[in-house]
Amino acid sequence: MSPRKPNMESSIYFGTDGWWHGRVTMGVKNDGSPDRRHRRAKTEPEIKRKVRELERQRDQGRAPAAGRKPTVAKWMETYLTDIASLKLKPRSLDDYWSKTRNDIIPGVGQHRIDKLQPEHLERMYRALLDAGHAPSHVVKVHRILSRALKIAHRRRIVGENIATLVDPPSVDETEANPFTKEEAKAFLEAAAKRPTFMRWIVGVGMGFRQGETLGLRWPYVDLEAELFHPQWQLQRLTWRHGCDDPRACGARLHRFEPCPPECSTHKGYKRGCPKPCAKTCTKHASACPERKEGGLVFTRPKTKKSRDAVPIPPVFVPFLHEHTAQQAELRAAAGELWQEHHVVFSRLDGRPLDPRADYEEFKDLLKEAGIDDRRLYDGSRHTAGTILNELGVDMPTIMEILRHTQISQTRRYVKGRSHLSKDAMRRMGEFFVPAPPAAVQDPTETRTETAVTRAERSRRRRRIR
Repeated sequence: MSPRKPNMESSIYFGTDGWWHGRVTMGVKNDGSPDRRHRRAKTEPEIKRKVRELERQRDQGRAPAAGRKPTVAKWMETYLTDIASLKLKPRSLDDYWSKTRNDIIPGVGQHRIDKLQPEHLERMYRALLDAGHAPSHVVKVHRILSRALKIAHRRRIVGENIATLVDPPSVDETEANPFTKEEAKAFLEAAAKRPTFMRWIVGVGMGFRQGETLGLRWPYVDLEAELFHPQWQLQRLTWRHGCDDPRACGARLHRFEPCPPECSTHKGYKRGCPKPCAKTCTKHASACPERKEGGLVFTRPKTKKSRDAVPIPPVFVPFLHEHTAQQAELRAAAGELWQEHHVVFSRLDGRPLDPRADYEEFKDLLKEAGIDDRRLYDGSRHTAGTILNELGVDMPTIMEILRHTQISQTRRYVKGRSHLSKDAMRRMGEFFVPAPPAAVQDPTETRTETAVTRAERSRRRRRIR
């Protein structure tokens, strides 16, 4: 009888190196050669367990692909460059890259992707929290890594998505802080003194996002039908290198050593001194002579629902006509310096408003109106949704105005008011315990004679006669 084992049968043997070895036939590789996987262990029971596990993965069709597995850092680079870039919006892709470079690669980047364990992720999340990052930041890191590992599992690079075994930190939802009716009026009164008054009318009164407001263009404004068509938004995108060697392109800007404690170069930076460059730094694309895909750019809103038409309040239409006339005067005054972008809200030379300057103006208007500090979103979309609710507008209609895809999202934008709750509970109390009846007053003398009284006196006089 031949000592040769049948096809697909595993072999276990004790080697001269003092280790137990197991070899499992998984199939064939892409080039047609046999795909034989090797495992080793110190004891025979351990090697048998490893061989059975590999056979189980093979029989269930869940065996990882052959070849040496990449590190987490290498796989994240492949995922973001070749996979995520085909689907994500530019701003989202920039955020993925930022959290990968700053958090994922320093935390677990050197682990081989098939050797990654749940405790590695848990230690990374703990380190991020200890470093002062918000739980919401850690949850975003977890979601990015989980998505990348999900693709790796789907392509059989790993046998399991380890991120699904880890619970990220709990996140307390940020509570909205919209304007009250009085604060909204005070804010718009302060804005009325500025040339950007209509920008804030649209932002606060109609609940537009900042990018949608600044990206609104005249071809998408129908004053006769009183409709806004927010087909585009204005966003600031990160510049990308257009040259062949990004690292050499930014050589004069690379800084590999941290700044001294009393740094005078970056003392005006709000976020402090920037971090030192990595040894393989390919940043500084803004200085590239062939830079591309950056700066202020008109992009499509994230969802199709966000592009739905929004009715313009009729009282706003005269203001918009007046704003059109003022913009025509600016165009004539600028002459050849005018840069036509057809934006509704422009600078003196026709260019769109800078989102950073727009944000700073919002903060200045809060101070002028005597309103406590809050987010721009609170002063626009949250305010519009809350005031619409106070005016008695039903939730589905508010959802259509704010262009949300789910009504649960709209409910997060609408904040209840204490005075409305107090009035509701007053009516509830009156329903269960009716108010006491009004006290019956004693009859009072009246000097006004009725017709019946006059007729009775006439009859009495006739009887006397």
